Amino acid sequence: MVLPPLASLLPFEAAARLGSITKAGEELGLTQAAISRQIRALEDHLGTQMFERRNRAVYLTEEGRAFSQTLTQSLQAVANHSHELRHTRDGGEVLLRSQLCEGLYWLMPRLSEFYQKHPDIGVRLITSTRPMTETTERFDLALQTVGRDCSNGELAFAVPDDVFPICSPKYLERLAEPVSFERLQDYRLLHHSGSPPDWLDWDRWFERVGAEIHVQNNGEVYDSYPLMMQAAIEGHGIALGWKRASERLLGSGALVRPFNELVSVPDSFGVYKPKGWKPKPGTSEVLDWIKGELV
Repeated sequence: MVLPPLASLLPFEAAARLGSITKAGEELGLTQAAISRQIRALEDHLGTQMFERRNRAVYLTEEGRAFSQTLTQSLQAVANHSHELRHTRDGGEVLLRSQLCEGLYWLMPRLSEFYQKHPDIGVRLITSTRPMTETTERFDLALQTVGRDCSNGELAFAVPDDVFPICSPKYLERLAEPVSFERLQDYRLLHHSGSPPDWLDWDRWFERVGAEIHVQNNGEVYDSYPLMMQAAIEGHGIALGWKRASERLLGSGALVRPFNELVSVPDSFGVYKPKGWKPKPGTSEVLDWIKGELV
């Protein structure tokens, strides 16, 4: 087995991931010169240039990008196995992967209740905005919108959800006249541009409720649903809210529903198990608890 200089791998991975020699040095506690020296050693060993250096910035070459992906996946696999070994003695934690939105707005407010019922079971929450197939991190259970790529998991069960307009009370207070559903397209609307492609946007929502209204992107567009939710809380405009994510904010009064119209989405949200699922201690209890909270 012929390996590249091991001392050069972490500096290269950090620089590739962060897109900066300076930031890589700060993360690893090394000088810029040391990071650059290790990257040059790696390039000399491989016989190819890994970065292009332009205007004091570094950009991965095609070869560098491919090597970076392989290295990141390999290091993540080592990290995952190390974590398993560290937690073998006490049965380990249940690794629960969740979309960021559900982790932030649905799961976190409820986890304390689970710990009260099961103080001997540890849960490690892993959040992401990307589909579950776009990671090498292993998981015991995963929460994800049905319709996103889930080829590395098996659906345990799915639940419906409702989608409806939401906004802050202070946004309504600033309007010159009472809000009107017929004029909804004239208000400042907040848009989410993320995946999956079957995520309801305003035009599709209007179509589902039978309203002949067409939106011309007259508001703000966000690639992060939690960021859009925060914009709604701060009074930026009216967003489409999913019940599971917005129910506690509605209950606290941070958000309100200006209209009664809603769209029900069957089998909207899924709980997944890894293929060939062999539950570790505690996983079945977490699955049963999630099902009890969702169903």
